[in-house]
Amino acid sequence: MKPLSLCILPLLAALSMGLCPQPAELKDDLGNKLCARAYVDSSVYYDKCCGGDYLDINAGDDVPYVPLKWFNRISSLVVGTRCELTVWSKIPKDGATKKFSSGVQPRLAEVKKGLFGDWDNSISSYYCKCN
Repeated sequence: MKPLSLCILPLLAALSMGLCPQPAELKDDLGNKLCARAYVDSSVYYDKCCGGDYLDINAGDDVPYVPLKWFNRISSLVVGTRCELTVWSKIPKDGATKKFSSGVQPRLAEVKKGLFGDWDNSISSYYCKCN
């Protein structure tokens, strides 16, 4: 029989999204619906993800050159309900590409990019759309 801690750990990990907002709750400071929000901080501890500075991404934002402050610094992201965020690893909208549908990605280090890479600190361009 497994120790209780080994049985509860996967459940806690599945239920916990840390500081990350849920996709349906994703709004800017004025209460407007966002397409996505990107964060500079993530952590090996899920309850510490989606921290630090954040970049609000509106529906229709088509950004071939991420602002210098954000260039290859995004480590966590949340994509709003009924939205899709397409990202590229190089500018302008070149290199590896990935589409994130509605949901929470607290650790982009866990999202594979090719055989050996991941998406942590790899986003250089993006396009976001919502239905």
